[in-house]
Amino acid sequence: MPRRLLIALCAPFLATAVLARDVSAQTITATVDATARGTPISPLIYGMFIEHGGSLLEQGFRAELLDDRKFYYPIGEKAPGGRGPFRRAGRGWQAMGAPSAVRMDGAHAYASDHVPLVTLGGTGPQGIAQDGIALKGGVGVTGRIVVAGDPAARVAVSLVWGPGAADRQTIQLAPLTGRWTTQRLQFASRPTSADSARLEIAGTGRGTFRVGAVSLMPADNVQGFRREVVAALATLHSGVYRFPGGNFVSGPYDWRDAIGDPDRRAPRWDPVWSALQPNDFGLDEFMTLCALLDVAPYVTVNAGFGDAFSAAQQVEYANGAATTPMGRLRAANGHPKPYGIKYWGIGNEMWGDWQFGYMALDQWIAKQGQFARAMRKVDPSIVLVAPGAMPDAMTGSGMAKKLTGQAVAEPMGKADWSAALLSRSIDDFEILSQHFYVYGPTHYDLEQGKQVPDDSSLSFVEWSRKPANMVRVAYEHFQTYRERIPAMRRKPITVALDEWAYTGSPPGAFKPVPAYAWALDELFRHSDVFSMGGFTFAGSTLSASRTDAVLNPIGLMFQLYHDHFGTIPLRVSGTSPQPERTGRVGGEIPNVNAGSATYPLDVAAALSADGTTLTVSVVNPSDRPQTLRLELRGGTVSSGGTVWRMAPGSATAANLVGREPQVRVERAAASATEPLVIPAISVGVFAFPVRITR
Repeated sequence: MPRRLLIALCAPFLATAVLARDVSAQTITATVDATARGTPISPLIYGMFIEHGGSLLEQGFRAELLDDRKFYYPIGEKAPGGRGPFRRAGRGWQAMGAPSAVRMDGAHAYASDHVPLVTLGGTGPQGIAQDGIALKGGVGVTGRIVVAGDPAARVAVSLVWGPGAADRQTIQLAPLTGRWTTQRLQFASRPTSADSARLEIAGTGRGTFRVGAVSLMPADNVQGFRREVVAALATLHSGVYRFPGGNFVSGPYDWRDAIGDPDRRAPRWDPVWSALQPNDFGLDEFMTLCALLDVAPYVTVNAGFGDAFSAAQQVEYANGAATTPMGRLRAANGHPKPYGIKYWGIGNEMWGDWQFGYMALDQWIAKQGQFARAMRKVDPSIVLVAPGAMPDAMTGSGMAKKLTGQAVAEPMGKADWSAALLSRSIDDFEILSQHFYVYGPTHYDLEQGKQVPDDSSLSFVEWSRKPANMVRVAYEHFQTYRERIPAMRRKPITVALDEWAYTGSPPGAFKPVPAYAWALDELFRHSDVFSMGGFTFAGSTLSASRTDAVLNPIGLMFQLYHDHFGTIPLRVSGTSPQPERTGRVGGEIPNVNAGSATYPLDVAAALSADGTTLTVSVVNPSDRPQTLRLELRGGTVSSGGTVWRMAPGSATAANLVGREPQVRVERAAASATEPLVIPAISVGVFAFPVRITR
């Protein structure tokens, strides 16, 4: 994704006056037509996106407690704080005892280019230590250390969480040899948590010792992942996870760096985010995570600095039999059974000049064909996703102006990257990727050709409409492609909205939830176009600290829709049309405003897969309760309905770790034969037993 968009995504601020200009309460009728059914909603539409992005994976998903555990940096040199949303205080290793007793040894490197070499002698222990480790109360710590040294060196590892003698545990390592050996570490639990514990690796005696790698995790980790994160994310049933994506995948990323023994994997510098990647989260770990969350994997290959041969090898590593060269390597790494990964993306945002390996469109089409042929030769059954960019993406990113001199990309014009892929290389993929980020409180001004502040009188209803409008924009462009590109009549193509988000809300707040729910409704309305999602990021559904994690309101919203909204979309009409769009069409502005004819509400409907339950989602972004009457054509509604609703009463209500949640999904009885009172600033899903008559 473009760097400026991702930086904005993680910037917490609240638009001023966002609740201005009230919408008067009224009685609205929504008519659901059970005879007008759409394409079944793909379960993959609830998908999530994850990328390396500095420490997003290593700190957000992995259970590792240490930084720079394979000694990329010399002892005493702190890691840079990173860039943009991944900026944080660097934690490095420091010398214990005499600083002169520790130096970096490149002649006996283990994973990085060097390892710390500690010379013993004199008074007191000598060694290395790292501070700032977060420990869970009541949970032990497990780990390992790779060491070598002289037999006369006596080395101990201590975990310290306070100043007193009782605030530490020490493990004496077995006698060392000149060869690298891995020794296990096990520390007992403590009654309370600690925010800044310390790990000490110190020796006494004579001679020297070296440390190749160290790992430390909470004992309750789940196959290397944070238990609380896995537990929360598993409840979302997201359908699919996209990985690695992001700009890092196009540059120095090599999938082969992140397989095999994690302690032997060489760390790599990420020039995109000025951060270190230890390569502890690779393809095998991603597949472990997908199994834990019960989601389908969707893998993006490096089509920037990467090559088609390497991508084909990656497909063979994942899907090849154990008798193939790469399949044999996978089996040797502990995974004899092929993964059978179905969805593969060829590159990430290759249409943007911020991307490593960016090239002209003609060159990209040739390169994409090379990748498609090489990858399909290994496994003809895979589904390929091309890195598309419709006119809105080309406009908002500034690429249209760079390519044509005009700020606005014209549909089917020279800056319409997706149109070119569909027209000239449709046989190289089955799904077209589309990304959008709405970030604010700003909007893209077509006349000025840049992001400008929103009008201070912008209502919360219109603020909430923005992501749904972006879905609508993509739908309208896709309809143009269907009408004007003959190749699309012989080969059905769908769209993967595999990166999307709204920036600028306070952490854990309810504020963006109506906007995201409205966007989901718009995706459901166009289920024939959108077959897959990739919300940015999976971790954005959580409120998390270094030791705990709970679903935030965004996560609760995804859970609510997945668990209770139906799968067969139905047409909804109404008595209160959405206002006509204002401003020039282009960029973020569709021809027709997103939403159902139930203003200020947005209403979507779907039948359950067996056709016995009618589900209706209702989003009320207005600051007043609204009254909704439901009518059903082609069927009858029985009594005994239910509503699951999030209605905290304020956009600033939040769920934060360690605090009483202010946002909950509440269940109540509902009747479709009576007017429904829809609370202000709320999202709900109703379910009613139905009998379809025609």
